[in-house]
Amino acid sequence: MAAPGAERECAEAELCADSQGGSGVKVVPPSEAAAPAPLCPHGPTLLFVKVSQGKEETRRFYACSACRDRKDCNFFQWEDEKLSGARLAARECHNRRGRPPLSRLQCVERYLRFIQLPLTQRKFCESCQQLLLPDDWGVHGEHQVVGDVSVTQLRRPSQLLYPLENKKANAQYLFSERTCQFLVGLLSTLGFRRVLCVGTPRLHELIRLTTSGGKKSNLKSLLLDIDFRYSQFYMEDSFCHYNMFNHHFFDGKPALEVCRAFLQEDKGDGVIMVTDPPFGGLVEPLAITFKKLIGMWKEGQSQDDSQQEMPIFWIFPYFLEARICQFFPSFCMLDYQDVTM
Repeated sequence: MAAPGAERECAEAELCADSQGGSGVKVVPPSEAAAPAPLCPHGPTLLFVKVSQGKEETRRFYACSACRDRKDCNFFQWEDEKLSGARLAARECHNRRGRPPLSRLQCVERYLRFIQLPLTQRKFCESCQQLLLPDDWGVHGEHQVVGDVSVTQLRRPSQLLYPLENKKANAQYLFSERTCQFLVGLLSTLGFRRVLCVGTPRLHELIRLTTSGGKKSNLKSLLLDIDFRYSQFYMEDSFCHYNMFNHHFFDGKPALEVCRAFLQEDKGDGVIMVTDPPFGGLVEPLAITFKKLIGMWKEGQSQDDSQQEMPIFWIFPYFLEARICQFFPSFCMLDYQDVTM
């Protein structure tokens, strides 16, 4: 049954607002949902319930996991709402339109062709945020185009791409070079060999740079990020298009298996996860996702090591320490100032 417009708008407004004084919305764990979550362009949605003065209302609703602002994703559905076949078909069509313009395989093929081009033919369209092959030049003739894209620039895509700065969805306030250098040095000193970079593209770039060109480093990295634009710059074994709020791999099982193999290499020894979620992100869905990644890592552990915990650096505002520790009691806050730019 469709909800009255005013009731729906009230729930949507609460979703966009921060919870204060025991009011707002909270995430319902997937185990408590009666049915699989419907899909939006960002993967499975999350089930929410409105909370007023500490008391839950009876009617629950689905909304986008990644976007808390309806301008970015306007998905909304009551949990008990029955949709017609026409509405379901329209939703599927909308979800298809929201997919990246190129498949993962197409991105890899284009990248391999791009790096074979002479320097004078390597171009990047700033207007479309896309690497251009010679066949593309005509379509982008009136756009803002950068020429002579070097190998060094290809290895630092975050400096070619415009940051996505919506704090409720992307919040790409990227690490400064100093912060990345500090983290790489720290991780190396602590003896880690593989870094799962969840939403930390610049750290991923620097790790890859330190392992190329004869530089001494044993670090390897895999980037999981919701920004599909990075698909243009990496092979399948170094980047997965990923939503950290619902553990959704946009490219399906092949990408999931890339992540699994990375976590379980050498029986999971020497792995650490470094994550920098969007500033406006909810702790609950992130914790659920990170526990799933930990579970994947533990699958590769021997019986003797089954009680070990996967090391994690979770970079988040200090005032959320208590909330994070509700889900991960063994975590402790380290007093670092993250420098971004």
